[in-house]
Amino acid sequence: MINDILLSSNKAKGKRPYFLENPEVERVLNITMVVAMELGVMHERLDTIERLLEKKGIMAKAEIDAFEPNNEEVIERQLWHARYIARVLRIVQQELESLQQDPEHNLSMEEVAERLRHS
Repeated sequence: MINDILLSSNKAKGKRPYFLENPEVERVLNITMVVAMELGVMHERLDTIERLLEKKGIMAKAEIDAFEPNNEEVIERQLWHARYIARVLRIVQQELESLQQDPEHNLSMEEVAERLRHS
């Protein structure tokens, strides 16, 4: 199984290009766009599944709305959420790793957070 959480730190070589004047604004925009794209794809897929189930007389939307997951399904969903958040926050993770790998900047997490807040 591919570890999406570890793969989320994969990045291209070299410095990340920034196109807006403020890298902090661009970082937030990138995160927002990842969430928007994921949500758009998920909405289309869910809509397709619900329509097909209803058209084929397999299940009504009300049954889907009333579904309650069992413990195993809850765990699977939690794993999906962890992977999803890792993808969404990929840019922040990569920048933290970049700061930590720089020998001149062996910073604590508080110092890294402070730098990101003021970058």
